[in-house]
Order: sequence, then C-alpha cells, then structure tokens
Amino acid sequence: MNAQHDTSPSAWLLRGGTVIDGSGAPRFAADVRIEGGRVVAVGEGLAEGGARVVDVAGKIVAPGFIDVHTHDDQIVLAAPEMLPKISQGVTTVVIGNCGISLAPLVHANVPPPLNLLGGADKYVYLTMAAYVAAVDAARPAVNVVALVGHSTLRVATMDDPYRPATSQEQARMVELLQEGLAAGAAGLSSGVFYATGAAADIDELALLAGVAGAAGGVYTTHIRQEMDKVIDSLDEAFATGRRGKVPVIVSHHKCAGPRNWGRTIETLAHIDAARRHQPIGLDCYPYVAGSTVLRREMVDGVIEILITWSTPHPEMAARRLADIAAEWGCSQQAACERLQPGGACYFQMREDDVQRVLCYPVTMIGSDGLPHDQHPHPRLWGTFPRVLGHYSRELGLFSLETAVHKMTGLSARQFQLVDRGEIRVGAFADLVVFDAATVEDKATFEQPKALSAGIVRVFVNGEPAYRGDDGQVQRHGRFLKRTPDLA
Repeated sequence: MNAQHDTSPSAWLLRGGTVIDGSGAPRFAADVRIEGGRVVAVGEGLAEGGARVVDVAGKIVAPGFIDVHTHDDQIVLAAPEMLPKISQGVTTVVIGNCGISLAPLVHANVPPPLNLLGGADKYVYLTMAAYVAAVDAARPAVNVVALVGHSTLRVATMDDPYRPATSQEQARMVELLQEGLAAGAAGLSSGVFYATGAAADIDELALLAGVAGAAGGVYTTHIRQEMDKVIDSLDEAFATGRRGKVPVIVSHHKCAGPRNWGRTIETLAHIDAARRHQPIGLDCYPYVAGSTVLRREMVDGVIEILITWSTPHPEMAARRLADIAAEWGCSQQAACERLQPGGACYFQMREDDVQRVLCYPVTMIGSDGLPHDQHPHPRLWGTFPRVLGHYSRELGLFSLETAVHKMTGLSARQFQLVDRGEIRVGAFADLVVFDAATVEDKATFEQPKALSAGIVRVFVNGEPAYRGDDGQVQRHGRFLKRTPDLA
C-alpha cells in the first residue's frame, strides 16, 4: 500500500457505468463528471472535455459509503490512510459514538470504555476545536464527522464518573458540549450501558440532549440495556429526545441474549409507534456478534465469547473464553476477571433478528468497528461489502438500491450532511465504484483484517482515494462541520 497526500483539484469522467444515486431510486446508465471536488454532470455520452477518463463499464457507481457508527477517533490521526474503511468504499466516518469521544479528553488515564479508543496518551484534546485542527492537519483518507461523548464529558468534569453529577458538574458539561457543537460537532452521543455513564439520570441526559437539539444537532445513544429491559431502555432514549427536542438515533439496535431472541418484532413495532411522535433513526451492523470491553455480567456460560485483546494476557487474543477457562481450570467468569482489562466479541444475537433490523426502513449501516483491538471483530474491515454481497445479492434481503441508500443517502439525511450521500449535480464527489457480482467481505472472526473484494475505485471530495487493484491510498478527507461553509 502506498499512501499519498495530494491537494490539487482535478477533473474526472467515470464513463459507462450504472449509477445507483443513493436516494433509493432505481439504477440507471450514466457517465459521471467530477470537477472542483463536486459532481458537475450526470448523463449518458458526456464529453471528455479535458477530464481524465475512467472506464467503469459493467460496474456500479454509487455515493461513497457513510459509516455512521465508528470508534475511529484516534485512528484517523494515527493511521490516516484509514485502510480498513477506505478499502470498503467508506468515504465518511462518524466518530465519538456510545458516549466515547477523544475530545474533550482532559487527561490520558481514562477508564473503560474510553480505552476502546486505544492508548490515548498521545492524543489528548481539551476541546473539540483542538481535535478538529488535528484532523485537518492529519488529512485522513476519509471525511470525519464528530459526536461529543457523554462519558467523555463526565470524565472531563467529575472526580468520580460512577456517581450522579452535581449541578455544577452538569453546568461544566454543558459548557464543554457547547464548545464542541460550536466547533462543528454533529451532536451528542451517550452510552449509559457503560459504567462511566450509567449513574446519569434522564434529567442529566435531557439537559445535554437539549443543548445538542438547540444547536441543530442529533442525539445518538447506546441505550441502557439491550437485553431484558430493552423496551424500557428505548423509552428512556425516546423521552430524552422529546425533552431535549432533538432527533434520536438508536445505536446498533439489537435484542441481546438468548432470552430475547426474536424480540425485534416487538422492539421495531415499538420504534414504529414512537416515530409517529418524534424523529427516530437507528443503525445496525450485519453480524450476530457484538464487540466491546470485557464485562463480567455478559459472561453467562451460554453465548460464545471470543477474546479480542487482554492487557495482562495478550497471548489469549483470538481465543474463545470457554477454552481459556478450561485451560486455566476455572469458571468463565473467573477467566474474564484474570483477562481484565480486555475486550471480546459476544455472539449474543440471532440471525433473524439481525435481518429484521437491517430491513427496517430507517436503519442505517454502521460498522461499530474497534480499530485498536489486537484481534478485532471482522466488522471493522467487512461491514459494507457484507451488506452488498451477502445480504443483498446472496440472500435477496433487499435490493442493491436499498442497500446503497441505507449506507449513503439515508445516513447523510439523518446526520444532516449537506450535499453528501447522493450522486447529483452539485453534490460533493464522494464516490465508490464496485462490481455488484463480486463485491464481498473477506474478513472473518478467524482472519479479521482481510481486504474485501469487488471495490474497484473510491473518490473522496473529487479526488482518487483508493484503487482495489493495487491498494493505493491517497488522502483527501476533511472534517465535516455540522454547519459547513459551502462557499
């Protein structure tokens, strides 16, 4: 892989392809002309007019994919070529999810789950403005949209984030959130499932959500519980959104644990009812396993658990917890404790639930990949081609047009990304060219870092960003502010 950083604008003509424009509309044959970073013409038989021509006959030309749920806060700085994402056709990542953001991070000694962002000691940003400047300096291969994390706000303002916050601490959280939104953050994220956010009540959440709403942002949430109390947890999220007058996006919606398998019939009907009264969206990754930090209460002796990293026992990465426990002659919960701090994949969903959520009309695609895990979940490298290849082409779960819409136009609309997510005249030229017959995820739980097949070319802001034939990466991404200067 060769990483290059080139800033010169140019004109390109993608000739002879089939356009799926991201709106959900049927595909059509057309050339696409790019100039000055934007799409300037879409139609058959466009004149070359001095542009560099790329023959894309037999291929799909679509908007670049928007990964709405990532934890890429640090990797866009540490490894700005962003190969796990650009190689899938992802041109924009939304960072700061689940209440976990790199800014405003006031010290390097962070508790779980903030350690999911990797070793933060080199990347401490007191303000979102400082983080935005760092992204602009790094110039990653993909565009970056940021959320301000609720747990990060608590860690930044409290001596003990595991207790309720005082009114003074909440006032300081409001100040930090306002700074982040003024610097261009897209909204607020929460993760009250995690210990750093769990002590916050709905009053604290609604206070902060209202700040995001007043600024025109969104509120995304890893709800308090995705197992037995999933309905109650959804209701808390919806009430937070109503009180804060802000659109709600439910992160990685699932019904976790064997007792809850099949309950997406109930939860999606519940979301449908709530959507009649307020704006609600959700995202989903196309796998039956989730991945996060090691948590003792998630070790039930029933679901399979794959270790992704362990500080005291790094040699146990990529092994099953049950096998480790048998080798050590102890219970799985005892083995979990010995492996701490660490991370794991939890095979806690059922396939019919995953498919049901993927099909839901307002479900966006988000990888929820963890780029700093020693042996990561394959969703980091394979999410988007998996939706296109396995779920759309092989299973026929939905049309290719619908699949693309769920990862482009729908995502841009819900996150208010102006002139992104569609192929039309005037839109930014974030584009992916792929082979509908061969696009496929190759990453597996055994070999999670494999490049996907069928991604031919990627353009970011009108410039070449990735070639599938040689793996060449060029960096043309930028930080996308909530209220961009479109001049």
